[in-house]
Amino acid sequence: MRETARIVRFYEAGGPEVLLIEDLPLPEPGPGEVRLRVKAIGLNRAEVMFRNNQYLYTPSYPSKLGYEASGVVEAVGSDIDNAWIGKTVSTVPAFPANKYGVYGEIAIVPVSCLATYPSKLTFEEGTSIWMQYITAYGALIHHADIKKGDVVLITAASSSVGVAAIEIAKAEGAISIATTRTAKKKDQLIAAGADHVIVTDEENLVTRVNEITGGKGARVIFDPIGGPGLASLAEAASPFGTIFVYGALSPEPSVYPLFSALGKSLRFQGYTLFELTTDAKLLRQATQYISAHLENGSLSPKIDKVLPLSEIVEAHRYMERNDQIGKIVVTV
Repeated sequence: MRETARIVRFYEAGGPEVLLIEDLPLPEPGPGEVRLRVKAIGLNRAEVMFRNNQYLYTPSYPSKLGYEASGVVEAVGSDIDNAWIGKTVSTVPAFPANKYGVYGEIAIVPVSCLATYPSKLTFEEGTSIWMQYITAYGALIHHADIKKGDVVLITAASSSVGVAAIEIAKAEGAISIATTRTAKKKDQLIAAGADHVIVTDEENLVTRVNEITGGKGARVIFDPIGGPGLASLAEAASPFGTIFVYGALSPEPSVYPLFSALGKSLRFQGYTLFELTTDAKLLRQATQYISAHLENGSLSPKIDKVLPLSEIVEAHRYMERNDQIGKIVVTV
């Protein structure tokens, strides 16, 4: 076994070019930790924000990054059962972004963040499930308890989380309305299972939602953008509807639409998947739901592009261009 491993780190906040691949001594897992031999890495928008120092956590330099990897456990801490060694697993985003990171040939991670996945999935698919499906599951199933016939409005729907939300809505018999800025992704969102697609550069969001729902509006809205667009989402919501805001992609401040909220008795809920991944019982429920639906085929991770670790900078550039539909994966 090599005594070194290629690890991605960065020494300052900035664009994709700050990411460096370094040959570092092979680390040993400490108490509560394992060493994962990484086979594939799933990229997430959170990592772009963390790299830019615009995330929930502040980088400690030199900083690693990355939440999702699949691979094989090759070493464990002194307090961890050796039965983990040799297991194929993937990592659940259940650790601080500024303490652990999975971009590289190996990753030291807490054993508590490991999960097995259906054996029919490839390493590329295995690293493309937990962030997107737990995020969507937490809002749509755990909190909103969507049912057959519910209308779910999904903004920025071409992201991996957006596609996951479309799949979960379909699995529960709900009606999904996906939004995208330009028409170039419309057909692919329909192919992913969306019942309706609104092209926001060409169509009025509120008008189209009212047309689709017969004026009733959407009971559940799933939004990673925030910003001034919250006013339109409030107009598109049904009375007593819930707007889940799980991101802050808008560069502009979010303004609370008070009168719409009062007039419709709306609920705005800030939400991240960490509500579930840091609670053992809720995480178990989430992973059981997702694994069962992966097994029956109602959930199937959509991979947009696969790049090698040597092209990690280009992978981040590609994510920032917002051209993808589904997951960007880096293989090792």
